[in-house]
Amino acid sequence: MKNRLKVLRAERDWSQGDLAERLQVSRQSVNAIETGKYDPSLPLAFRIADLFGLPIEDIFLREG
Repeated sequence: MKNRLKVLRAERDWSQGDLAERLQVSRQSVNAIETGKYDPSLPLAFRIADLFGLPIEDIFLREG
């Protein structure tokens, strides 16, 4: 699943570590989500959406 996490994070001048801290996950988890190696759980996807003040659909995009 593609996502806009890296762009949204960069717009706020947050490091992966900053975002990880806000989401209470590891920096490695943020990196894996950004690079498409890991799809977040639904609860984590909702936390990400809430943090950025956006609907999940504006952050995570279906491929194909």
